[in-house]
Amino acid sequence: MFRRVFVLTLVLSFALGDAVAERPRYDGAAPVAFMYDMSSGAVLLSRDADRRIPPASMAKMMTIHVVFDLIAQGEHTLDEECRVRPDTWREWHSAGSTMFLSAGERVSIENLLHGVVTVSGNDASVVLAECISGTESAFAALMNRKAEQLGLDNSRFGNSTGWPDEGRSYVTARDLARLAVATIRRYPDLYAQFYPRREFTWGRTMGNDNPITQPNRNPLFGQVDGADGLKTGHTEEAGYGFTGSAEQEGRRLVMVIAGLDSYDGRVSEATRFMEWGFNAWDSRKLLSQGARIGTAQVQLGDAGEVGLVAPRNLAMTVPAGLAGERRVHIVYRGPIKAPIAEG
Repeated sequence: MFRRVFVLTLVLSFALGDAVAERPRYDGAAPVAFMYDMSSGAVLLSRDADRRIPPASMAKMMTIHVVFDLIAQGEHTLDEECRVRPDTWREWHSAGSTMFLSAGERVSIENLLHGVVTVSGNDASVVLAECISGTESAFAALMNRKAEQLGLDNSRFGNSTGWPDEGRSYVTARDLARLAVATIRRYPDLYAQFYPRREFTWGRTMGNDNPITQPNRNPLFGQVDGADGLKTGHTEEAGYGFTGSAEQEGRRLVMVIAGLDSYDGRVSEATRFMEWGFNAWDSRKLLSQGARIGTAQVQLGDAGEVGLVAPRNLAMTVPAGLAGERRVHIVYRGPIKAPIAEG
């Protein structure tokens, strides 16, 4: 996490004359829904987004995030092998979604990640957790420390799978979106390697010994251009949920829906919601990464001012078809006391 040394705000306004900009409406079926535009930081829809809900398999996003982080830090590698404990196999080989692991086999972290991301394998999640932390409960403690670091104030994880645990695990739609954004921004290469995969083959059928290929359950695949993540979830307690992302022409949206009552309903709602985000809203480019925006006054420094530079491409999100002149103003709390770290 970056330490904030001062607060800087770009105040954005449109000169619209007599025009009135109405916020696009979305009347979807999901009782819980949230959409975030990563290009501008705008929240496009928030419906009961801070209500604590059971995560179901969307909890695996945090399992994946923790493993990505450990790989990025060099503490583990993709080719490192993990052993499937017989007790773990007995508990999870037929419990919900499975990668079809075998007792005693050794599997690379890379393949276990595919088993979690693509086919939502509960067995793969638990084997990863035990391989990294010794026990699943110890790994859950890692998940909760990471949640605290990411500012997921209304989320807690009791296990690596999202399996119902008498209410110990809970999330909110806003926190799930924050987790998705953090994964996409911090680990873009790992995200691109694992999340867009459409199917995964592991294990063999009994009797004829044919390889088992399972599809990715992402409801946006084949429905929305640019869709490349993230995770579905379903239990009787939670209903059907989904955290998804898609990128079109450099603009990336992250969406969360939860509490739906059917598989098909999740597919249609996810597709309709994401299409609304891209079609009902426009992204207007403001600044390119590295562009110098202006300056801020400095107190007690060798120089009297410091340059303000765009950390990434910056845009604003407005209702589709809105015309007008963009005006940008810099607002900050200052003067800023030296020394000031770059960034």
